[in-house]
Amino acid sequence: MTQDPLTLYKLIVLYMLNRVTFPLTKAQVGDFILEKGYTNFLTLQQVFAELTDADMVTARSNRNRTHLTITEEGRTTLSYFENRISDQIKAEIDTFFASNELKLRNEVSILADYYKSVSGEYEAHLIAKEKDVTMVEITLSVPDEDTASAICANWQKKNRDIYQYLTGQLF
Repeated sequence: MTQDPLTLYKLIVLYMLNRVTFPLTKAQVGDFILEKGYTNFLTLQQVFAELTDADMVTARSNRNRTHLTITEEGRTTLSYFENRISDQIKAEIDTFFASNELKLRNEVSILADYYKSVSGEYEAHLIAKEKDVTMVEITLSVPDEDTASAICANWQKKNRDIYQYLTGQLF
């Protein structure tokens, strides 16, 4: 029986999302799939859209990242059709996660966004999570967008140091 390639790509995405306990970004999933040469960028975007439209995946955007999470509908679908993914592809995915899980988890556990408040200032909203637990959440008001953007960028790099400093000072 031949298989529609689009169906296979959807199953690969569902398999990847089902293998982790945290959301993956479109970029993280895409990096793996494109690096392996399974498909091209435009087809992958179609796969993401169709999975979201079918309620198999939820997509949540934050600044320039879209976080993907498998839904119960996606898990059920995967359980019926997982056997259509070759053992080789599953092994490649499992190896990818074995080598990169900590890095991938850290990338999606540190969130930073900014917006213009009603007062005219900018607010940088910073979050560090461990699994589904928010470890620290900070909102800083600053006078301009450049400062808010710089704070968000630095949060990505320095969040551990800042968390350790705060807990050291407060406990």
